[in-house]
Amino acid sequence: MTDTLSFYGETLTSRLLVGTALYPSPAILADAIRASGAEVVTVSLRRESGAGRAGESFWSLIRNLGVRVLPNTAGCRTVKEAVTTAEMARDVFGTPWIKLEVIGEDDTLQPDVFGLVEAARILSRDGFNVFPYTTEDLVVAEKLLAAGCEVLMPWGAPIGTGRGLNNPYGLKAMRAHFPGVPLVVDAGIGTPSHAAAAMELGYDAILLNTAIAKAGDPVAMAKAFALALDAGRLGYRAGPMEPRDMAAPSTPVIGRAFTGVARA
Repeated sequence: MTDTLSFYGETLTSRLLVGTALYPSPAILADAIRASGAEVVTVSLRRESGAGRAGESFWSLIRNLGVRVLPNTAGCRTVKEAVTTAEMARDVFGTPWIKLEVIGEDDTLQPDVFGLVEAARILSRDGFNVFPYTTEDLVVAEKLLAAGCEVLMPWGAPIGTGRGLNNPYGLKAMRAHFPGVPLVVDAGIGTPSHAAAAMELGYDAILLNTAIAKAGDPVAMAKAFALALDAGRLGYRAGPMEPRDMAAPSTPVIGRAFTGVARA
């Protein structure tokens, strides 16, 4: 049975999407992406901009890896800023894909869901394939889908915290509520076990950056995450047992030897 992942009609084999910021060196970035097996990497427009074509060597490195680029609107805090950044990114990177971020709160980097829906509607109408960084709120999710999004990217925890899945119940409810929508946990994943847990909930993919880039050995960590996603996905598809409150013996008790001593 095939188990493919599709975003806006594009089929992928890897379920790990990787960010390109914070790595110790370009060489380590390239090696980590290869080790991860990722076919999609996120890139901020800010990496390509600046005087003297400062981002040209970085962009050349990404092209040489043969991966698909998912530009993002990282750091944008208004609808106008996010839309303008997306339009510039489409011109620079030559793709209608855009990871849409509209940040509403500085300490948690929580999305401004009102601005997010508005920006998603504008960009979808303009031909973009929008990947919205959102919360696990089901009402917001419905509005994003109505705005034209075909993928949802709820956070696991605030960006860069490495806390894992802060609200497994909410994430599980989102999976149940939108069974046919590609769902990607984006942000907050810190260890391979966090990623495996998200995949065991039935999520389609994971997007992460800091957990790989800031690891002691980013290349080894990239490989660890790739293996964790495979294990979590396989476990989900295998049909995990339901948890229960009371113990249940794995060895049958019927027919066991009776060794008690009769009392007078």
